[in-house]
Formats: sequence, C-alpha cells, structure tokens
Amino acid sequence: MVHIAWLGKKSPFCGNVTYGLTITEALRRRGHGISFIHFDTPTGFPLRRDEHEPEQHPSQGSSQVHPVGSAEAPEVTLPYLVKSQVYTIPSPGAQRELRESLERLRPDLVHASLTLSPLDFLLPDLCQQLGLPLVATFHPAFDASLRNLSAGTQQLTYQLYAPSLARFDRVIVFSELQAEVLARLGVKRSRLAVIPNGVDPQQWAPAGQEPPDSGVKAELATLRQRFSGRRVFLYMGRIATEKNVEALLRAWRLVQPENCVLVVVGDGPLRSSLQQAIGAEAQVVWWGYEPERARRLALLQLAEVFLLPSLVEGLSLALLEAMASGTACVATDAGADGEVLEGGAGIVISTQGVTTQLRTLLPVLRDQPVLTAELGRRARARVLERYTLERNIDALEQLYAELVPRVTVAA
Repeated sequence: MVHIAWLGKKSPFCGNVTYGLTITEALRRRGHGISFIHFDTPTGFPLRRDEHEPEQHPSQGSSQVHPVGSAEAPEVTLPYLVKSQVYTIPSPGAQRELRESLERLRPDLVHASLTLSPLDFLLPDLCQQLGLPLVATFHPAFDASLRNLSAGTQQLTYQLYAPSLARFDRVIVFSELQAEVLARLGVKRSRLAVIPNGVDPQQWAPAGQEPPDSGVKAELATLRQRFSGRRVFLYMGRIATEKNVEALLRAWRLVQPENCVLVVVGDGPLRSSLQQAIGAEAQVVWWGYEPERARRLALLQLAEVFLLPSLVEGLSLALLEAMASGTACVATDAGADGEVLEGGAGIVISTQGVTTQLRTLLPVLRDQPVLTAELGRRARARVLERYTLERNIDALEQLYAELVPRVTVAA
C-alpha cells in the first residue's frame, strides 16, 4: 500500500471535487493512505450561491494536519484569498504551509488534481526538492477543433500549463484527444497516461437495480408524483457559458414538446439571467443545486433523455452517471464526450449549431420512446465495458506502481 498526498478541491462543487472525493475514497477502500490537501473556507466566510460544500470538514484559514493512521482522515487545509469553480488565488503563506505539511506527512508520492492555482506551477520544483514522485490529473475542458470562443480560451490554458506539466512524472488525462493536445504542446508522450473517468455501476444504476438501502426508490416515487406523468428531459451541471445551456433553452422554447418538461439541475453565474429570459411558460423546472446523491440518481432514472450541450468538456462525470443509470444521452463532441457516446451509445452533436440540431432532435426523442429506451440500454452497456470506477482505480494503481515500486496492485 502507498501513502498519497492528494492535492485537490472540496469546494466549490464541480467535477474536480467529485473526482477527487470519489477517487480518494476508492483508494482508501483498497488500503492506501490518503492525506487530502485543499484550500479551505475561512471561518465566517459566506459561500456564494454556486459554492456548496459536499461534506463537512473543519473550516480553518490555516493549515491543519491530522496524523496518518488517526481515526480522522489526514487532512491539510491551506489558506486562500479568492476561490471559485474556475481558479484559486492562495494566501501568501500557502506555499510555505504546503511544503511544511509535505515534510511532516512524508508521503510516498504527491497526486495533484490540478485546481488552476499559482501553486500548480510550483509543484515540480517543490516535489523535486523533497524527493517525491509527482502525478497530475489535468481537468481543464477542451475542444480540439477550436470551434468557438470557449475552446480558444481553454486552448490558452493548455498552452500556459504545458511547460509545467512536462516536468511532472506522470500526467493523467481522460482521452487520447486530450493527450494529443498536450503532446503537441511539448509534454512527452511517455509521461501522459490516459485514464478515463469512471463511475460505480452498482451505485449509479437503472431503477430497480440500485442498492436496496440507498433510498432511491422512495425518491423516485416522490418525483413521479411531482411530475404526474409528464416525460422528463434533464440537464445536470453548472449553468455557465462553457456549458451552453442557453442553446438548449432556445431549442426547448422553439419546440415546446407536448407533455414534456425540461429539468435543469445545477447552479452557476448564468442561472438568474437565463431563468428570466426563458420565462415561466416554457415548461422548464429550475431545480437548483442538488447535494443528495439518491435524489440525483432518482432524477436520472426518471429522465427519458439527458442533454449536455457543452462548448468545451473534459470527460463529464454527469454524463457517465446518466449513462450508468440507463438514461438516453445526447451530448456534443466537445472534449471526450463524443468519444464516450460514439458507435451508438448515445447521440453526438456538434458544438456548432447546437440549437438547430436540438430543434430537430427533440421532437424525434419525444415521439420515439422505444429509441430512447434502447439508447439508455446501450449507454449503460458502454459504461460497464469501458468506464467503471474499478477500471479507473486499477489503472491508477498500475501508474503508482511505476513510480513507487512497492505499491501493491490488485490482481
């Protein structure tokens, strides 16, 4: 087993948060030690409407370390000046506290689920000085074709990070496309590891297949009563420019599918303006942020179609959760999402002309329930074939074993 210092995020809620908490919990279940290092929310600091803590933890503005092996999970909290879903600006003393914490913890390796922070660029030198292998998971979304402004902005992020990533011992990305982007920018192919996101298909499952004690059955019954026979189309994620929810809403308003409702689950900077623009007559339910996993799964089980109109993506965990839940999925080919759905596991559309494409598709999906049921079946089969959490952790352990030879790898 290996002791990992995991640098990641616990808030504000985003895909990086879900990734870090899911992966570290799975590693703990396999016997590895995890010291979670993150920027914490200072005591008394109010959360923004789109900043949600996924679990309770001490709110300190300075470093707090629990010793390895203690009953409480080892954790280091670093102070910051500004924190959002996109970037973090650390406090002046954060770098010193990070170094001192690593010296105290003495992990076998450092795994940084990169947070888009100035500290990211200092990690190679710091870990080299301390003699620690350094692994990164590089999350920023992308669109290899640069078809829109969001894609161009993300390309600049890749260009900014590439020289630093080239000095990491390993850089984990979610798809071959993402690896090709970084390789073109100078990161050696031998240092890139393609390990797609994964989900637990026992926890994320179609109705009736979830664990009996999960509480999902009761949540699903409540939702069915609430929507009283209307067919549910679902978006779940941030409400921000790069997610392109506005294009989905325009298509929905143009089509107005009879006896259907669009449920928008999530929060973000564009929620208020989009909510005002769409109006009350468009049969759209603004659900807001949903912290309960059982209720999110029930929403996915209830939904006939999951829609993801993003302009840029990495590999969407929400998409994988929807697929594992047996929901028919429509997503753009941004990032790795098109690769996930290719070959009939879902419907892939272009990031260009999303409204026009959805305006054509929505009536078809409304009128063909047999089609949506078959797409949902194929989506789950694809997850079982390629995108399980177990496969992800197996690959991660193999990577760790290359850097720390005494790592025990599951047979």
